[in-house]
Amino acid sequence: QVQLVESGGGLVQAGGSLRLSCGVSGRIFSSYAMGWFRQAPGKEREFVAAISRSGSSTGYGESVKGRFAISRDNAENTVSLQMNSLKPEDTAVYYCAAGALYTDRSEGYPYWGQGAQVTVSS
Repeated sequence: QVQLVESGGGLVQAGGSLRLSCGVSGRIFSSYAMGWFRQAPGKEREFVAAISRSGSSTGYGESVKGRFAISRDNAENTVSLQMNSLKPEDTAVYYCAAGALYTDRSEGYPYWGQGAQVTVSS
């Protein structure tokens, strides 16, 4: 059983920064590609970022390119999302996910965390 636990969410003013982390346990972390998704109230789940198993490839959703950065530490079994220049429209519950494939599709990730709330005030 794979378990994912997000941390680091909170309230920040527009223009500020937050760093989300996700700890993974239960299987060999380096065998999973990792993704971050978000869901705002009344909206569909949206792809934010993904990173390959080795960390050599990363991808981002159009709305966060140039502002967010995904990274992973295979020795510590963690994946992080550094969020800079935050905007009110970034307000959402952020989820980390693990799967065999490096993809921007949520269907490619069978394992999910419980989510972390990020609120950006204007």
